[in-house]
Amino acid sequence: MLKSKTNVLIATTVAASLMQACGIPDMTKKVADTQLPERFKLEANQQASSGSVKWQDFFDDPHLSTLIDTAIANNKEINIMLQRISMAENEIQARKGEYLPVVKLGASAGADKTAKYTRNGAVEDNLNIARGQAFPTFLGDYQFGLFSTWEIDIWKKLRNSTQVAVYEYMASTEGRNFLLTNLVAEVAHSYYELMALDNQLENLRQNIALQQNGLLVVKQLQIYARTNALAVKRYEAEVAKNQARQYEIEQQIIVVENRINTLLGRTPQAIERASVHFMDIKPKALAAGVPSELLQNRPDIRKAELELKAADLNIDVARANFYPSFGIRAGVGFQAFALKYMINTPESLAAMVAGELVAPLVNKNAIISEYKNANANQVKAAYEYEQSIINAYTEVANQMSNIDNLDKNYQLKRQQVDSLVQSIDVANQLFKSARADYLDVLLTQRDALEAKKELIETKEKQISATVDLYKALGGGWQS
Repeated sequence: MLKSKTNVLIATTVAASLMQACGIPDMTKKVADTQLPERFKLEANQQASSGSVKWQDFFDDPHLSTLIDTAIANNKEINIMLQRISMAENEIQARKGEYLPVVKLGASAGADKTAKYTRNGAVEDNLNIARGQAFPTFLGDYQFGLFSTWEIDIWKKLRNSTQVAVYEYMASTEGRNFLLTNLVAEVAHSYYELMALDNQLENLRQNIALQQNGLLVVKQLQIYARTNALAVKRYEAEVAKNQARQYEIEQQIIVVENRINTLLGRTPQAIERASVHFMDIKPKALAAGVPSELLQNRPDIRKAELELKAADLNIDVARANFYPSFGIRAGVGFQAFALKYMINTPESLAAMVAGELVAPLVNKNAIISEYKNANANQVKAAYEYEQSIINAYTEVANQMSNIDNLDKNYQLKRQQVDSLVQSIDVANQLFKSARADYLDVLLTQRDALEAKKELIETKEKQISATVDLYKALGGGWQS
């Protein structure tokens, strides 16, 4: 008889499994295309990528290194991300516990009264007549013991779900690394912008001093009727315009300083820097390496890859919902209608064991939708992985070209500035000897100021492009 029941259970299980398997929609996983060109450009060298260089070795300015170190320790977004990583790690432990038996210790106490005109009430009346004594109006029910439930993970649903949590934890860690890369680059950009503004302010002050000296000369010449009041007023207007420009730059300096302090997670305060040597900075020569190194160096690419792995496994988790789930319930303890009998053995000893087989047969729309969503999410994750690779390659190619063009641009602007600075002296000499108009002097000074301003901006762009290339290669998170 027992063997017959076992065969029926096995047959039912197999039949249910087959029915569920037949109801699974056909879906196809997308395989991500990770192919990249062998090199960024034909003349590119094959040295190891500079993206693997630690930021402490990349930035040689001690003031900047101190700022970056403080930002990594105190930045609020980084600390928020660390808490998300901790939550992801806790999720792994929670999912591991799902495929282990759950054991609980419990106790309960109660009493109930049976209605007279019921089956149990009639039994109690017969007992009263047979024993010649009244049955208790309220019959106690006291029990305590161990109770356990366990879902048997036959289809690896719970174990796959745990592995998904592992991949998500690793992806969140790579997300932190990507955030670090952006943070390091943003602090460096703001720091060099601050140095550039200091040089712009100093350049403006030098030009104002030059124009104030010119104003004195023009006033002296007016005394001797060598020029007129128009020249004096034009000089005064030019000096006033540049003096007003000073305050605009000073405000920009305050804004950039406060931006850096925000990145460092602190209130506004002065930022130490060595701006006097800004124009002497030589942009670092970086090695791009081969494009395939981006797959290992870029945290955003590794994050997208891990999210794709998690999405792949989530399909298996969703597919397992179509199959029957197996569970075991068991308990052992003591039970009696009066406390004085609770520890009497074996009379008060109670035990229970049961197996469960559950499979959805009707209205599986929710399971089907979840499975379709898991497939759609996997396809989306594959496209996002491909897009992150394309974006990384494009960023590197753009910055390599940008650095080359900025270098040529800087050399020509350097020549322009040198020529204009020399022309100021020539214009002043010609003006004093009445061989040039005051407008020639003013325009020459104005052109020199603008050219020097553009030269400083180009230097900042050069340094920023180097930082951007370092970031694009995946540098900045290693320490």
